[in-house]
Amino acid sequence: MPELPAVAAWRHVDSRVGFEVLFVHPEADGYRFRGHSTAVEDGEAWSVRYEISVDASWATRRAQVVAESRRGAAELRLERDAAGGWRVDDLPTPALDSLLDVDLEASAFTNALPVQRLGLAAGESAAAPAVYVRAPGLEIERLEQRYTRLDDDGERSRYDYESPSFDFRAELVYDEFGLVLDYPGIAVRIA
Repeated sequence: MPELPAVAAWRHVDSRVGFEVLFVHPEADGYRFRGHSTAVEDGEAWSVRYEISVDASWATRRAQVVAESRRGAAELRLERDAAGGWRVDDLPTPALDSLLDVDLEASAFTNALPVQRLGLAAGESAAAPAVYVRAPGLEIERLEQRYTRLDDDGERSRYDYESPSFDFRAELVYDEFGLVLDYPGIAVRIA
């Protein structure tokens, strides 16, 4: 895939009103992503700021997430060690061990992580369970999900995305950089 753009942005649609902006920082052995998402959902305004580091294979190494809402502020630190074990706020969390991705409820961007990491060819499918971080309270859980790559035209790729945990299925469209362009009911890329 071509080099990622330095900045990307999404507008939340349908499920909430808001905006997400992402800043991409290439590193010698992966990427560091810094983003901020703000929204109003079910009458509640919230914001989530995140920093996620991935290695050269796009597996998440660490994530720091800070959220704010009328309920107050919350902060969460996630870190995956070389053996695949996760620590949440410095505490071992075996229920998350072997997961390679972090998926933020507040972010359309994080759906790029498994797509980049898996590198599926058209017609291929793979499970991609992730550490799921809710917004705005930052509760965590294991999220079962599956990506099936459909056809593409060289500039856009389509994936059948399934999340049995939420009884959710949608066709996601990605650009040539592997970033989500259209996540039906969630967000559309605007920059």
